[in-house]
Amino acid sequence: MHYVMRSTHGSLDMANDVLLNVENLTVRFGESVVVNGVSFAVNAGEKFAIVGESGSGKSITALSILRLVDAAKTTGAIEFLGEDLCLRTEDDMQRIRGGKIGMIFQEPMTALNPLYKVGHQISEVLMLHESLDKKAARARAIELLNRTGIPSPEERVDFYPHQLSGGQRQRAMIAMALACRPKLLICDEPTTALDVTVQAQILALLEELQREIGMALIFITHDLNLVRRFTDRVAVMERGNLVEIGTTQDVFSNPQHPYTKRLLATRPQRVVQSIASDAEVLVEARDARVSFAIPTGWFSSKPFHAVKQANLALRRGETLGIVGESGSGKTTLGMALLALQSLSAGEVLLEGKRIDNAERTALRAMRKRMQVVLQDPFASLSPRMTVGQIVGEGLALHQPDLSRAAHEEKVQAILNEVGLSEKNGIYGVLQRYPHEFSGGQRQRIAIARAVVLEPEILVLDEPTSALDASVQQQVLALLADLQQRRGLSFIFISHDLAVIRAMAHRVMVMKNGDVVEEGETLALFDAPQQPYTRELIAAAHLV
Repeated sequence: MHYVMRSTHGSLDMANDVLLNVENLTVRFGESVVVNGVSFAVNAGEKFAIVGESGSGKSITALSILRLVDAAKTTGAIEFLGEDLCLRTEDDMQRIRGGKIGMIFQEPMTALNPLYKVGHQISEVLMLHESLDKKAARARAIELLNRTGIPSPEERVDFYPHQLSGGQRQRAMIAMALACRPKLLICDEPTTALDVTVQAQILALLEELQREIGMALIFITHDLNLVRRFTDRVAVMERGNLVEIGTTQDVFSNPQHPYTKRLLATRPQRVVQSIASDAEVLVEARDARVSFAIPTGWFSSKPFHAVKQANLALRRGETLGIVGESGSGKTTLGMALLALQSLSAGEVLLEGKRIDNAERTALRAMRKRMQVVLQDPFASLSPRMTVGQIVGEGLALHQPDLSRAAHEEKVQAILNEVGLSEKNGIYGVLQRYPHEFSGGQRQRIAIARAVVLEPEILVLDEPTSALDASVQQQVLALLADLQQRRGLSFIFISHDLAVIRAMAHRVMVMKNGDVVEEGETLALFDAPQQPYTRELIAAAHLV
């Protein structure tokens, strides 16, 4: 193995106390080695990043530090504050987890308990590790939600996870991890579901806490822009091996390993094809509004206006990007366009025919023409179904006359198209279950499930949020190719403005349920008219 070790002096001289030392960590699942002899150290107060493609072993490495990898054989040493965690009892680890070492998981919907309010889950950590009473723990939970950027924390402390947007759930997860001011915080894709402005708030918060308590951070991420701006040192992993490590500045300015060079060279490239001036309008929203009743007591509630008024028209072959902060209403609007969310007022039309109030039979026919790729692939894929069953389920429903051979051929073809097949080195993919894949691979399964029906319109809700840079580029290229060959139309919902600039013909900017600005993509990015749009673009470091 070609391994590159860089100098780690310079910016880290002030933090010369080793907090965590990992020596020759190897993790095996049966005969498969997923982490191969990895060694690194993290100093007190340091921001240390581990980067690599999906399946590189970076998340398994992080989970192994807290001994959270089940059914695996782990060897090596993991020393924290001078003690080997591999030798500690499970009771000892229970006290360390959440207390001395916190962790922010990649998928908040599965990390948060759906049966308990978010405030209860944060309070539970404080009562367990800091012995706070219920009232004090609740007050601290509200403070943490506020510091992590959740609006109206006094209300949302009593929300269940499903009542929060994807980004808000991630912020609640971050609040829980920070509750006890741990000495080490492991962040597994901590800003995946966050828009750029809230990402900046979270990073500023983490830096503030570092200064207060000397907390060290391990960032597991595919966001290379974040790594470049935020971390002190970076380790690069490829297929379970650590191939390069050094200061962030050195690695980014002068990468030595071929894999590191490929990783840093991968960025979203604009792949938009022009569309005909007379292209027909497929989907329209006219004065669309969506409101929810929020309980304020046993017998009382108040309205929450998620989408206040939206008008849009999507033409054949066109991509409309919808951007905005978490909770801005962009996902709610996308679900309303699919008739998966009821309107409070207005209407949605598909080729001139209303679908927001259509009967069940008409909706079923429409479903084949309009498909969706959801933000959280782990929550949207059934854990009890194999990949073959998941991808083929829509075919069985909408094309029941297909022979078994034709059915399997279509499933295999689309999995190959999204990079999930034996020719891509993924063996037995049809018989495997979602939990056996990385986050990025699960998102590709979700994309395959939608595209296999050959729809005319795709609503893409953060389709690349779980993907590393190189796989993201592959998926964007795939979507662009599908659009060109099949005349597909996309509603592309994302907080990643670089992706929107690469993919969208037009952009709609939303804030607090309102459409604040819209226009042709490059014109809007070059000369945004509204202060909020300028703030978003500046936070994304696109100017």
